[in-house]
Amino acid sequence: MRFETIDGLTHHIALDGPAGAPVVAFANSLGTDFRIWDGVVERLPPSVRVLRYDMRGHGLTSAPPAPYAMTDLRDDLLGILDRLGLDQVALVGLSVGGMVAQSAAAKAPDRFSKLVLCDTGHIIATREIWNARIETVAAGGMTAIVDSVLDRWFGPDFRTRDPDLHAGMHAMLTTIPPQGYNGICAAIRDADLTEDTAKIEVPALCLCGTEDKATPTELVASLADLLPNGSYMAIPGAGHLPCVEQPEAVARHIIEFLNL
Repeated sequence: MRFETIDGLTHHIALDGPAGAPVVAFANSLGTDFRIWDGVVERLPPSVRVLRYDMRGHGLTSAPPAPYAMTDLRDDLLGILDRLGLDQVALVGLSVGGMVAQSAAAKAPDRFSKLVLCDTGHIIATREIWNARIETVAAGGMTAIVDSVLDRWFGPDFRTRDPDLHAGMHAMLTTIPPQGYNGICAAIRDADLTEDTAKIEVPALCLCGTEDKATPTELVASLADLLPNGSYMAIPGAGHLPCVEQPEAVARHIIEFLNL
């Protein structure tokens, strides 16, 4: 385990692979930690250096009081890159991680060679939906939302196809601190990245599972259209977390797009 304290926040990170090699960084989604990328990372070439980190309020990273802002999440990522001396990376972001990627690339485009934006958007859902989610978690904890969230995360047959992994994801979600979860919910609720994302020149591949109920294919395709150098590809049969459900497909797209 590796921890770095930056501006008073202790981040849990992992940096693996040969020094001096091209770096691929991964930003995880709401309600998860960086282990969701395990199946993807193990399929990448050994010549690649990989950075993963737990977002604030998630995994083993500190959980300051809610709410958080997208600028907080963006600056967390840029601060980690600075601390590790990484001048430029290719960045893969899932859901809110994809929003962080957009925000970071808009602020510091030279830090990113390419973006892979998975199951995300420039706006996700409505203020009413996020406020209701925040209220539910505040009143009943993470168990109050776990079934509905898992239903959005995966395709319809995932629970019967891989019950052990489904149970593990249930455990991951329910161990997230409520204040950390609600902090990220607030950041997503308050973020409209449309104007800044439309100016990002960094080449971007937008991926989406065809069974995604959280960020549907129409939203992700519209994100690709908004980006000046964006493209879109669907992952058939996957839900909101294709990196967990179909890591081989996600890894293949990343390898091809990044020319690894």
